[in-house]
Order: sequence, then C-alpha cells, then structure tokens
Amino acid sequence: MRSRRPSSSTDDEDADATSLVDGGDSKAHQLLALPPELTSNSDGSFCIQSATSIPTIFSSSTQLLLSSSNGVSEGNNWRLRSRSFWACSASTLCVTLLSAVVIVAIIHSFQTRQCDTKGCIKTYMSPAYAPLVNFDTEHTRFASKYKTYLYRERQYDSSSLDPKGVPVLFIPGNAGSYKQARSMAKEAARMWAEMVQRNPAIEETGRHKLDFFTVDFNEDITAFHGQTLLDQAEYLNDAVAYILKSTRDSDLPDPISVIIVGHSMGGIVARTMLTMPNYQVNSVNTIITLSTPHARPPVTFDEQIVKTYTHINDYWRKSYSAQWAPHNPLFYTTLISIAGGSLDTVVPSDYANVASILPETNGFTVFTSSIPDVWVGIDHLAILWCNQMMKVLVGSLLDIVDVKRSGQTKSRSERMRIFKKWYLTGMESTAEKTLPQEKPTTLLTLEDISNSMIPQGERLAIRELGGSRKPRAYLMPIPATSGSTGARFTLLTDRNLQDARDEKLKVLLCSVFSPNAGGAATEFPMNLDLSENGSGSTKLACKLAGSDVIRLPGSRKDSKYPFEQTPPFSYLQYDFGDIFEHQFVAVIDMATSPTEGWAIAEFSNASLTGLLVDGLHVKLAAHRHLVQDLSIPAIHSSLLTWKLSFKSQRCERKEPLFQPIIRQYLSEPHESRYFVNLKEADINFHGSAPFMPQPLKPKAQRGLSLQFCLGKLVMRYRTIFAAFPLMMVASVLRKQFREYNARGHFMSFNEGLDIMIAQTLPITLVVFSTLAAYFALVNSVSYSPSSSSYSEKETTTKLDYVKNDLLIGLQDPFFWFLAPLFTLVSLGVVVVVNYLAMIVLRILMGYYTVLEYINMFAGDRKKSIGAAFVTSTPKRRVMTTLVLACFVAFVVPYQFAYLVACIVQVATCVRALKRAYDISPSDRYSNQWNLYHYSHSMLILMLWILPINLPVLVVWIHNLAVHWLTPFSSHHNLISIIPFILLVETLTCGKMIPRVTSRLWMVTDILLAFLALYSGIWGVTYAYRLHHLVNIFVAWLVAVHFSKAKLRTGGSMLDFFDDDEDSGGSKQRPE
Repeated sequence: MRSRRPSSSTDDEDADATSLVDGGDSKAHQLLALPPELTSNSDGSFCIQSATSIPTIFSSSTQLLLSSSNGVSEGNNWRLRSRSFWACSASTLCVTLLSAVVIVAIIHSFQTRQCDTKGCIKTYMSPAYAPLVNFDTEHTRFASKYKTYLYRERQYDSSSLDPKGVPVLFIPGNAGSYKQARSMAKEAARMWAEMVQRNPAIEETGRHKLDFFTVDFNEDITAFHGQTLLDQAEYLNDAVAYILKSTRDSDLPDPISVIIVGHSMGGIVARTMLTMPNYQVNSVNTIITLSTPHARPPVTFDEQIVKTYTHINDYWRKSYSAQWAPHNPLFYTTLISIAGGSLDTVVPSDYANVASILPETNGFTVFTSSIPDVWVGIDHLAILWCNQMMKVLVGSLLDIVDVKRSGQTKSRSERMRIFKKWYLTGMESTAEKTLPQEKPTTLLTLEDISNSMIPQGERLAIRELGGSRKPRAYLMPIPATSGSTGARFTLLTDRNLQDARDEKLKVLLCSVFSPNAGGAATEFPMNLDLSENGSGSTKLACKLAGSDVIRLPGSRKDSKYPFEQTPPFSYLQYDFGDIFEHQFVAVIDMATSPTEGWAIAEFSNASLTGLLVDGLHVKLAAHRHLVQDLSIPAIHSSLLTWKLSFKSQRCERKEPLFQPIIRQYLSEPHESRYFVNLKEADINFHGSAPFMPQPLKPKAQRGLSLQFCLGKLVMRYRTIFAAFPLMMVASVLRKQFREYNARGHFMSFNEGLDIMIAQTLPITLVVFSTLAAYFALVNSVSYSPSSSSYSEKETTTKLDYVKNDLLIGLQDPFFWFLAPLFTLVSLGVVVVVNYLAMIVLRILMGYYTVLEYINMFAGDRKKSIGAAFVTSTPKRRVMTTLVLACFVAFVVPYQFAYLVACIVQVATCVRALKRAYDISPSDRYSNQWNLYHYSHSMLILMLWILPINLPVLVVWIHNLAVHWLTPFSSHHNLISIIPFILLVETLTCGKMIPRVTSRLWMVTDILLAFLALYSGIWGVTYAYRLHHLVNIFVAWLVAVHFSKAKLRTGGSMLDFFDDDEDSGGSKQRPE
C-alpha cells in the first residue's frame, strides 16, 4: 500500500523534499489526534510542544489506521490488541520443544556416550628454564612480546647452559604455556642418560642428546586470530636462526636445521614458518604435531585465519605437486600428525588428517590408540604429559638423530622408516619388513628334519614351553603359494620376541644351508645346534625374525583395557611375498624345564574378507584361522558408532591360551583401536568427516548394529549455531519488513516467528534436505584403486579442496537429514534467545522505572517520559560519529565498537519499551510499539553477529594485558562498523525507519533473502562473512533512515552545525 503526504502550510519543506522511499499517489490516511503537549514527528519520535504551535503531523511509517481502507480489519485489530507479548503459536511451541529435546540428547550423548577410557600415566620432572637473554630486538622485532627458553632437567642435565645437543623447538598451542614442554624434555633427558649408560660410545654412531627450546607466547590466542599466528611464525623463524647460530660444536658439522614439536595451533604455526619471507630454506626438516587441526581452522570467525589456512595448505600442496626435488622447497621436510581421538573435545581429530596436504612419502596421520605401547585415546592437553606418549615421541626423535650430517637428522626416507616403526602398528599394507634385507645370522643344525616337521596346513600350538625338557625346533614348511592374495604366515605368543634377554622362544626364517653354494658355517655369528652330540645331518641358514615383531596389548582373563601396564603379546605377520625365498619357519622352544608361555602359528589365506554392510551377524568356524579379517566399508563415517558384541563358546577340555583381541582400523588415516578380553565394544572411526578436503591420493578401500551418536555432532558442527540461527532471524525480518512496508505495522519478533514457521519453514526444510542430498552426491569422492600417483592438476585445483564447504559439508547422502535437523534446532534456539531477550529487557525496564521515580521524588522534574528520546542536533551526531570513527581507525578494533553498539542498542530497546508501555500499553499499532519492535528485532540480529566479533576482541584485550599495543590493520576497517554506528545512533533518537512503499521495498527483501541463504549454505565455513553481509543490510537501513532527512536549501553551512538548544538541552522545532 502506498501513502501520500497530506498538504499543510507548515510542511512545505517536506512537500518539496524527495525521498527514495516515497510511494506516489495513494489514499490519504486518517491521523491519530494527540494532545498538544505530546506530538509525533514524521520519523516516529515524539517532542514536547507548546499549545500555540501545533504543526500538521505526517508519518509515512507508523500510523494508527482507522479507516476501513487501510488493509487491516477491525477483527484482526482486536486480535492483535488482545494477543499477549509472550504468546506463541502451537507450531512455534512444538519446534522449540523438539529443539530442546535434540539439544539435551546431544549434550547427554556428548558427555556420557562414546567416551573412551582415560589411561594416561603422568610424567614427573624437575624443570629449569633458562631464557635466551641475548635474543633481543637486534634479532627480532617481537622480543618485547615473546621469549624463548632453553630447558634443563635438574635430575639428568648438567648445569651448563651452552646448547650442545640437537635443537628441538617446542611450540605451544592456543593460549598454551611454554612450560608444557617439560614432560617431553624430561623424558628425553632420562632416555639419553640410560642410552649412554648402556653404551658409553653411542655418540660415535652419530646419536646425540636433544636440547629442548620452548617459546613463551604469553598465552596468545592463535585459534581466533590470523595476524597473531603470522606474528608467531615470523618470530619463530628469527628464533630458529638464532638457535642455529648458538648451537656449535667444534667436533661436529654446524647445524642447519631444527626439529619442531607443535601442539594444537602450534603445529599450524610450524607449517606457517615455512611459508614466511624470513624462513631460511631447510632450517626445518622434521615437524611432529600433537592434536593439530591441519585440514581446516577450528573456528572461522576471523577472516585472516581462514585466509592464512588457505594460503598455507595451498603452498604445501603446490610444493608437493612438483615432480622434481629442486622445484619442491619441502622435499626434505617430514610431517607426522598425531591425533588423540575421541577424548579430544577441543579440536576434532578429523582435522588432524594431513592426507590432503602431503603425500605418504613425507608424512602421515596416526592416532594415539594405534601407537604401540600407547594404545589409548588422549585428550587435548594430556597428550603433552601422557608418559606412554612421551616415551614413544622422544624415542623416535632420538632415533632419527645423526649429528654427522649438517641437517642433524637422517635422510628423509630413513626418517620416514623410523617414524613408521615407532608410530604404526606394523600390520598396515604399506608396512616395510626388515627381514628380506637382512643376511642370515644363525646356523641351525638338526638331527632329523622329519621329527621336527609340522604337516603342511596344520597349526602349531605350543601350550607350555619346556615340555620336552630340552630345546626343540618346530619346522613349518612354507607353501608354494606366494601368488595367493591374502596368503600369509601369522604367529602369536606371550613371550617378548624383541628382548634379546628372553631366550625361551625364537622364531627363524630358514633355508637349507649348502656349503658348496658359498660361505662356511664359521661365518654365522650364532650357531644353534639342536642335534645330539653335534652329529646333525640337516643345516639351515636362518634369519632372526625379532626385528619385525608387532607388539599387541595383552589379552588375558583379568584384562580390561589395552593400555594396562602388563606384558604385551608378540605378533608376527608375513605375506608370502616377504618370505617366499625361504623354505621353513622355525619356531624354537629353548626352555629346558616347564616354563610359562605359549605360541600359536599357522599359514593361512584370509578366510573371511568381504563387503559386509549395515547390521551383520558372523559366526566363525570352529576350526578357524588365528586371525580373521572383516572388511566393512560402510562404517567409515565419523558421525556413526557401532555396537560390537562378541560371544565365545568355552572349550570343554582345554583352557584358552588368551582371550579375544579385536583391532578396528582404518588405513587412512592410520587409526587403530584395540579391545582386549572383549565382550562388548563401541566401534567408531575418524574416516569421512564434515567439511574435510579430499586426500591427495584417494584410497581404493575405506575401512554390529547401527547407532547414530548425537554427541559426535558437537565437535563437528559447533560453529553451525553462529550461522543457521542467523538464517532464521533473517527470515523473520523479511516477514516483519514486508508487513511493515505494506500496512505500516511492524509486528513483534514473536509474531514474525509464528508466521515464518507457518509459511516459510516447510519450504526451507524441503529445500535444505534436497540441497544436502544433492551436495553429498556431487561431492562424493571417486575412489580409484589404480591411482598410484597424483598430478599437479589434482593437487593445485582449489575447487577440489573447497567442494565440501557447502551446507553441512558431508559426502554421504545418508546424512541428508542433518540439514533440516540443524534448521529446526537453530530455530528453537532463536525462539529461546528471543524470550530471554524479552525477559532481560523487561527487567532492565523495571530498573529504569525505579531510577526514574527516584529522580522524580528527589526533585529532578526535568527527566520525564517524553524526554526519553532526545533528538540530537546534526552537529552532535556528526561529532559523535567522527569521534567513534577516529577511535576505530587508530585505537580500538571495530569489534570493540560493535560491542558498544550492542550495549547501546539494549539501552535503546529498554527506553522504547518503557515509553510504549507508558503511552499506549494496549495499542499495538501505535508508533511507540512499532519503534520498540523494530529496535528489538535489530537487537536480536546484532546479538547473533556478536559471537563472531568477540574472539578478536578477546585477542585485543589480551594484547593490552601484555602491553603489546601494535595495531592490527585488518581490524580497523571503518566500513565494517560505520553503518552499525549510524543505525544505533539514529535509534537512540527514537527515529522509526520510514516505510518503503515504492518498489525499492524489494531491496530489503532481497538483502534479507540472500543473508538467509548464505548463512545456511556457506555460513559454517565462512562465518566471518556474516558480519559483512549484515553490515550491508544495515547500511541499506541507514540509507532508508536518511532518505527522510529534511534538507534546507536556504542559509549557510553554519546552520547545519547550529545547536539551537534550550537550557534543557533539547532541540526546539522551528515556529
């Protein structure tokens, strides 16, 4: 409906003024008569007027329409007047209750379900930290903010502060402390002291101790702020250069590189170092990260953190796409990413996957539950002090050291071999066996080979060692089936085959020894003669299999958890391709008296390998093989959990040698979990996860009753509550502005919710369900078994790595229902937040009323209801805006100004509510209620943007606390805050937004529609853009407000700055 200004002698200036919101000819509105003391302005505000000067009043926005032609019937008017502010429709109530039920279920599942058992042992130390006092502003511009320390363990290290060892730099994570390095540094000092004690000449082999340096970042918050991350990376490059210059040993080559251990965001800082201009090439060749989100930022509220992640990952992918080493600056760099698993509730372990960043030749991802002798999930902070983890971490670092090389470490390929030995189970398809490369070291002599032979196809089971009262050999002939797929030799025992001191059981790979073929019996370091009187006729040249032993957690009757400090089992597994050149596997029982211990060995083909999907029930054969494989590709999703029940039938005559051991595993990333003495277990993986980029090299294979674990949604979709609710708010605002522009009534946010739920929500649910299924189908990764290499096109095309960023970011159409589910939950959250805002505003209104009455009884009569909104002069408004703009430009970030704007908007809503109740408590069509509803809706909109701005504000406050006053240019953007300042300042004057009765109302509608669409589809991945989109919408509202400003053509520019105020400080209207 369009409106036309009524003519009046006192409104000639308005008749001449043009506005972008003026409609054109339409029926004249009847006006509401007001007392001469209280008059309505054209902008919806009220002024105190004398009885002698009553201008004709015009408002194109907030009229109480009395004629029947106004488009609102008396019946609707009566229903509106009788409707309570707290009322909501049945559909709104149902959506809110459903949302509450889902949220409670998610929280309950997150806290009580799928929680792995904690089993870490604490590490104790006697730390000392020596600051690098000479590393000052001469070497880095951040010397006044950050510091670097050299760690010394009082119990093992000497008092000398001269760094003589291989430098290891520890980088703390988000809000982390430099003291977090103490556990690994202490363990390194202890292990080195024990190694020197066992072998005093160990340094002659190139092995050397480690010197740990740790950085004090004053607990900087890097997860929320990209510039802080870049500053830390620049400082660390300066620190590395200084450390390399300070670490000198006249007997060794000058070091040119350091080893880096990064925790959480410290791992991202480590990778960022290699992209910085001040990075010295090859000064970092080994990076080990702990619980680091490599694939994507954990929070996307800051634009620079998202861009920094994109730049880092693109740089690494492009480097590894080079075909020749000279063109790859990261060719000699290895990166090992260690994830804690489900216990890490700070960073989703899915994000620790580096498969999309670098090839397997330079690094991999492994979970702590997979690492031998750790076998436990670890939370985000415990991964820094868990003693089992620290022993493995330090042991691998000591193993890769070679101080005879200038890089201080072994070659890249040798480092990768060592890391795989320490961190992987050894049962991976890519695991390298050392046995084929070794030479025979043992000459085995037997009396009669037939007496020791185990018939082919039979299983060897030794239930007790030493039963023969003398050493005995069991020979298992290797079948001539080397080409069989899945054919392998397996052996399991409770004896430690890696311990040279355990002489009770030996496993050898043997071939018939022929002196004529070259070599003599005296050439073998060990001669094992099991014949009587040395008259054996059969001689075998054998290799000891101890170097390929795989340690498994012990599973006994009293076992509960794999990480218990009990002796592990030893397991050997060889594919026929690894042992086909040999003729026998010899299992030697060396015990001469009955000794506790057992061993089981067999040759087999994988007897149970298939594609089993959904719920399955498997009954194993009575005469089954020692190891059974089940391949179930359908359970790779990180959002699903599976219940595994295992029931065994007790043997009637014999006690079982061990209890069942279950290993669940994924080949990429390297994730294994062990279950000992199994009865029932929860199976879940970190395979396919939301918003994850595809790997550089797609795998041919991924990989029981189904349970959908709601708790897993918490870690993967935390930021969705910053995006989807904004989509709901924008949809409600569309309904409000459509109604207001058409009929002049700005409905309450509650009414808008009811209408939106009834009209728009069903369409939204259908559209989002369809889009979720469509995106999942389009984004599904095409797995190619024959893909053994990757090209530059595959690794550098940006589209390949951002195609999972849309909507809920999944590749599995099975989860299409998550999009409508999150929509409903977000809508319920919006309803709750709206009611909470209403409660808070009414509490503040009560407090405001009390203060007003106190002032009135105190004799301060100047403060009255009518003066609640004082129309500021142009001069005051311009000066206020300029002052705030100057502060934002030079002193405070715009996020601080936004917080102030939100606080001011709360005060504006309180005053608008107070005046509406005092002047027209029952007239919902009045100007006062329109102004309050409009202000309240703007407050709700601003509140949903506030969480996006708070993290950067926290970073700024933290920098002030550490006396770091260097401004961040990216956060002093005036354009990002000026529209909010102008809108809030306009509302503080009690100015209602004019109606847009021309076709320009579509601009408001389109802006809100686009905001809602973007929030739903891209809001989770690019949350920082939501502020800018709302900023554009607010700028349009400011333009609408200013379109009704009265421009006087006469007078000078000085008239614009003329206050023309009375003694009371209120602007007087012209006579």
